[in-house]
Amino acid sequence: MKREIVIIGGGPAGLAAAIAAKEAGAQDVLILEREQELGGILNQCIHNGFGLHTFKEELTGPEYAARYIERAKALNIPALLGATVIDLGRENGALTVTFVSRSEGLVRMEAGAVVLCMGCRERPRGALNTPGTRPAGIFSAGTAQRLVNREGYLPGREVVILGSGDIGLIMARRMTLEGAKVKCVAELQPYSGGLKRNIVQCLDDYGIPLKLSHTVVDIRGKERVEGVTIAAVDDHLKPIPGTEEDIPCDTLLLSVGLIPENELSRQVGVEISPATNGPAVNESLETSIPGVFACGNVLHVHDLVDYVSEEAAQAGRNAARFVAGEIGSASDDSVKLIPGGMARYTVPVSVSPRRMAEQLTVRFRVKDTVRGGVIRVLVDGEEKLRRRRPVMAPGEMEQAVLKKEWFAGGEKQIEIWAGKEE
Repeated sequence: MKREIVIIGGGPAGLAAAIAAKEAGAQDVLILEREQELGGILNQCIHNGFGLHTFKEELTGPEYAARYIERAKALNIPALLGATVIDLGRENGALTVTFVSRSEGLVRMEAGAVVLCMGCRERPRGALNTPGTRPAGIFSAGTAQRLVNREGYLPGREVVILGSGDIGLIMARRMTLEGAKVKCVAELQPYSGGLKRNIVQCLDDYGIPLKLSHTVVDIRGKERVEGVTIAAVDDHLKPIPGTEEDIPCDTLLLSVGLIPENELSRQVGVEISPATNGPAVNESLETSIPGVFACGNVLHVHDLVDYVSEEAAQAGRNAARFVAGEIGSASDDSVKLIPGGMARYTVPVSVSPRRMAEQLTVRFRVKDTVRGGVIRVLVDGEEKLRRRRPVMAPGEMEQAVLKKEWFAGGEKQIEIWAGKEE
């Protein structure tokens, strides 16, 4: 079996990539989705706030997904549901995708191009080294969200949330609306990991305390969680003796970060960025393996689904251009993108001025909160862009737009710099 373009994942990234590839001229696009329905994580995100950039209106997660699913159906893009990809490889210069499904069995196919859209997963408790036994009542925030929103099951009545990522903040409000008492949200860092609007709408509006620079140091309970002990942490994120506070509760939700789902990426030999834990990509969102593109949360964890869709559409268009022979191989004129100042990473990590469009959006996050800040783009030390940003926070993505006219050829380095204005 041969396919022109295979999209791995049918969430918001996969749908947007497939639609863009088909609209860019690709005739044979196939979506492989391991769940029994398209839409990905959006199906359990029943709160509104999606689509403000894309559709200029507030939608719930399922409503946002439905619009893309309808567009994919209108374009006659096939999707195999319940299809789990178990291997991504290369054989005799061709990309191979192996998946298994109840209806198709074990299938191996060749692909002209592959777009990685597997999304991300939550960091488990095992990565935290939190003391305590293994009582019932400890859930990741995403699992609790699925239980409440899709299965109608309330995980607990008295809740402590560790971590202030967006899912944790949203679940603080959701659990409160369902009748639970959220005692507090504890955050290890001195800043929240979520969007400012979620802190206001999900915590402040409901009187839920946010304890920054705090973590859970002990979990009590044998059969079921009976309480947790939180403590303040120092500048090295170590608990400070004497600051312990015991909080009775029956449930602990963990919202301690998301990890790009990149087992398949590593399997095929894609270079992984240590800063994002996602593939290192060029201006076309192409990985170190020719013909393999990446977008969405598998590339780097996004704050807004609108940006996932925008980025995925770019990857889909470039995959279509690749199979049509319009994108050549990575060239020697590639220029490295270097994060400077408080910028933690950049996506992409390199740019070929010859292959880039007239404009290219570079996305990044900052290491810490910056007030009275500025974003600068320097090409071989020469400032090409300066943009003021009153506040930059780690929980929100930033961006800078590069212009093709800035490059004459022979450039060595592009620095994306963020920090306080001097």
